Amino acid sequence: MTTDHDRLDAWIDAHFDEEVRFLQELVRVPTDTPPGNNAPHAERTAELLAGFGLQAEKHPVPEAEVRAAGLESICNLIVRRRYAEGGPVVALNAHGDVVPPGEGWTHDPYGAEIVDGLLYGRAAAVSKSDFASFTFALRALESLGAPLRGGIELHFTYDEEFGGELGPGWLLKHGLTRPDLMIAAGFSYEVVTAHNGCLQMEVTVHGRMAHAAVPDTGIDALQGAVRILQALYAQNERYRQVCSQVPGIRHPYLNVGRIEGGTNTNVVPGKVAFKLDRRMIPEEDPVVVEAEIRRVIEDAAGGVAGLRVEIRRLLLARALKPLPGNRPLVEALQRHGAAVFGDTPPAMGTPLYTDVRLYGEAGIPGVIYGAGPRTVLESHAKRADERLALEDLRRATKVIARTLRDLLAA
Repeated sequence: MTTDHDRLDAWIDAHFDEEVRFLQELVRVPTDTPPGNNAPHAERTAELLAGFGLQAEKHPVPEAEVRAAGLESICNLIVRRRYAEGGPVVALNAHGDVVPPGEGWTHDPYGAEIVDGLLYGRAAAVSKSDFASFTFALRALESLGAPLRGGIELHFTYDEEFGGELGPGWLLKHGLTRPDLMIAAGFSYEVVTAHNGCLQMEVTVHGRMAHAAVPDTGIDALQGAVRILQALYAQNERYRQVCSQVPGIRHPYLNVGRIEGGTNTNVVPGKVAFKLDRRMIPEEDPVVVEAEIRRVIEDAAGGVAGLRVEIRRLLLARALKPLPGNRPLVEALQRHGAAVFGDTPPAMGTPLYTDVRLYGEAGIPGVIYGAGPRTVLESHAKRADERLALEDLRRATKVIARTLRDLLAA
């Protein structure tokens, strides 16, 4: 007997070449963030969606807000499909913004070339792939002509790399959406129910410039910064002793990713600035974490006479914690993941942080699942030669379509 799940699989197989072409078109429009001029990609996405009969609402973020965040343009998209009353509204969210390509590519980062079953390009895996999987899962579902209850929304947003406040956060804040459940872009071999939080800070150390021939007449900001960095790295060793109880998440950690300062080799540096990234496990309180880091920095700086330190928070992304209502999502994705892939994808956490947390903070149960390999490393996300196995795209689309059929069955 042919089931609805069989018919969904067959439709996706029959339209898979079209799905791949759709993804290629999305990869070919750059969305490097920074600089973050992403409205053109939203326009192209809306145009392609219209070709499928899917009308995308365009929600441009005011220029002043975008510029204040250090970006150039953002236009978020919502596609709304409503069915009969009585079922949940399920949102499917993927982000189009991505870090710049960087060096070392052996394929054109915007060529969307296919070699040996892999599609190469920046954002091919994270997460323009799920613009495709979510869109074609929706199309497959509606091709059945079966009675459905509830609704589906596609949320295609453009601020994940800078924290999501102008992406999902902006849509939620302005009352433009309020789904009952949500699935966010992810990988095919796990159902992510929790992730780390992230605190990013900029620390500016002020000393006093002086000629290198008479260094005692200045206050060396770099030496002060070194004391602070040593204190932070010592703290980092302590974090290894703090273990999360969430499978897939290990312990907190801290990274200093950028440092700059000084004016010349023969000048005692009067100012040094660095930026740090502190990953927080779900069990941690962000308020306590930030207060502790500020104390460590201020105590270390206090040992150098005349040194002054400014500490500025750049980002506070809270951890995603499982909400009780996510169980139907988890069970359906695991059930169909096992049927399509042959193995049940585990429900687990990830040390990454995403803008999915913004849905969680709004009380909307959600999970992370989509098209991609077993690990970020395999995908080459944020590295040269980012790639997506097309077979993962095909199978993830089937899992998502089957899941939607179960959740919205009349």
